[in-house]
Amino acid sequence: MSATLLAVLLSLVSAAAYATAAVAQQRLAARIADTGGRVVRLLGSGAWWASVGLNASAALLHVAALKFGPLTLVQPLGALTLVAAVPLGARLAGRRVSPPEWRGTGLTLIGLGVLLLTASGPEPDDTLSLPEAVAVAGVTMAVVGLLTRPGTRPGLRHATASGFASGVASALTQTVTVAATDRSGPVLDAQVVVVALLVAAFAVGGLFLSQTAYRGGLGAPLAVVTLANPVAAAAIGIALLGERLRGGAGGVLLAVTGALIAAYGVVVLTRSPQPAARVPDQAPEPATAPAPGPLPAPDATADHLPSIPLQPEPATPLRT
Repeated sequence: MSATLLAVLLSLVSAAAYATAAVAQQRLAARIADTGGRVVRLLGSGAWWASVGLNASAALLHVAALKFGPLTLVQPLGALTLVAAVPLGARLAGRRVSPPEWRGTGLTLIGLGVLLLTASGPEPDDTLSLPEAVAVAGVTMAVVGLLTRPGTRPGLRHATASGFASGVASALTQTVTVAATDRSGPVLDAQVVVVALLVAAFAVGGLFLSQTAYRGGLGAPLAVVTLANPVAAAAIGIALLGERLRGGAGGVLLAVTGALIAAYGVVVLTRSPQPAARVPDQAPEPATAPAPGPLPAPDATADHLPSIPLQPEPATPLRT
């Protein structure tokens, strides 16, 4: 089996696991929002920790895929998370996926699919140097801080920040994976340790940012996360890791076209009304007898009340 095919298969399983975890997190976030609570309260929920475990499993599969495929190939495959999550979320909510949701999801996937056509590259062997990794982390933290500054309403800005954080975490993860498996040097050198800590920080930050974004729904925030993630990772791969797009100038034009189509799909999802979940039919309440009205007042013109004949009591037999 070729390295590219193995990377694709691992990415597919990872996307399915990410979709299931995203649906679970969105439902928990909506429940917290309905009760007026904060996201931190989820730390005491067993269901939330189960979704985190599923998310971690998906991340491990993603790491394995990054070992065998370039960022420009593996990251766009994360769009399949959107394919699975939108209908799964609607199913669990007891409703059908609306036509605008299907249209927005389809456009996003078509755009990311076009981006995927331009991806190429052998098994990755380049890594970020320690100064490059620290610089990337600093820029990302500044952008995330700007998007989620205090007073910002939870929504698509948090989803964008989550996508950037997750994409950078993937790029840094590839550096850790390649560097740790390189037999020419020590496994745990300063580069591997520092970059691994950055990966953990961005992965956890991206998780909580997406959890916050999901409080307003699933489709649009997940689409934004799905789009921002490969954009951030591909930018790092092309700018710092020497990855290239196929087709030269034509490939770049095709990639830009795909990005625009995917962005329009996100806009459609953003404007799609979220149908309410179906409420089970309730049994009709039993009819109740009307309350008795007041008794009619006696006739003031009558001299006396009508007499009611009394039946005579039966005679008591005498005892002898």
